[in-house]
Amino acid sequence: MTSALFSPLTIRSITARNRVWVSPMCQYSCEGRDGLVSDWHLVHLGSFARGGAGIVMAEATAVNPEGRISPWCTGIWNDEQRDAWARVTAFIKGQGAVPAIQLQHAGRKASTYRDWSGNGTVPLSDGGWQTVAPSAIAFPGYDAPVELDAQGIADVVAAFGEAARRSLDAGFEVLEIHAAHGYLLHQFLSPLSNERTDAWGGSLENRARLLLDVVREVRRVAGEGTPVFVRVSATDWLEPEGWTLDETVTLAGWVREAGGDVIDTSTGGNITGVTIPSSPGYQVAHATAIKKGSGIVTTAVGQITEAEQAEAIVSEGKADAVFVARQFMREPHLPQRWAAQLGAEATYPPQYSRGRWASD
Repeated sequence: MTSALFSPLTIRSITARNRVWVSPMCQYSCEGRDGLVSDWHLVHLGSFARGGAGIVMAEATAVNPEGRISPWCTGIWNDEQRDAWARVTAFIKGQGAVPAIQLQHAGRKASTYRDWSGNGTVPLSDGGWQTVAPSAIAFPGYDAPVELDAQGIADVVAAFGEAARRSLDAGFEVLEIHAAHGYLLHQFLSPLSNERTDAWGGSLENRARLLLDVVREVRRVAGEGTPVFVRVSATDWLEPEGWTLDETVTLAGWVREAGGDVIDTSTGGNITGVTIPSSPGYQVAHATAIKKGSGIVTTAVGQITEAEQAEAIVSEGKADAVFVARQFMREPHLPQRWAAQLGAEATYPPQYSRGRWASD
């Protein structure tokens, strides 16, 4: 059969060999607390490229030290980090996949312990730091942030631009701006976390200002050839009080005008105490609404675990590609199995040819 899922997709100057892409997965494994990637990251990400993924996206990587979710998160705010990433991107490209990176600032959800090291905010005495946000509203269970002033906001935009430049120098071929899951750019978008009354608060245009400034800055640095993705949370799951799908559709059009190419569609993460109807493919409808409402390329993510499910998402036009995380953790060679089940072709390294999945 002809598989939509295993057809190539070209965005600007980059062509992904298929539409089965690796979603960013935080590893919290920079043991020196210095943002430097190690052999863990090389093997973790490299295994997915070897396994046949079209795009392999590195985890949420901080644009400055204060932007890390935890002290153990990756960074790209200095040249040493850039150089450490270079061997990871070289291996990914060597396996025929496109190396991508998610650029991140965690805002009020920064300076937290990884699950196996503690709970809540890391205090200054243990290497933590003061967090920042659009408003001085704490995320439940974390310490209160301080409100960013105009200079702080300008510094964030500049930090994304510098991180984009280093990412390109490190060999990344796709840049994704993280504006989802309750991190800084999402915090500005949502009225539940943004109570400002200045140019960055109130109206949708004002709440979107920082993200759009970041998109324009990253596009400026990236030039015309490099795709720029934006991951969004399409809803806070508390409508109409919070961030809504309708606002996301409008935002997607603005992102496209600002130079963004793809909306990577997720949901939630900015507040607690809401009911999320989690089930297989539960976020696909949001990607479809954004695609139809704005005309931008969209991707779907969230409990996409089966070949036929992923094929239907792409072949029926619900999204242009799928991002997969947990199922890739279980099966680093997932595209090879899915291709066999769909009667499609997937890339195999010759060293693994004897383990090829049979289509029957």
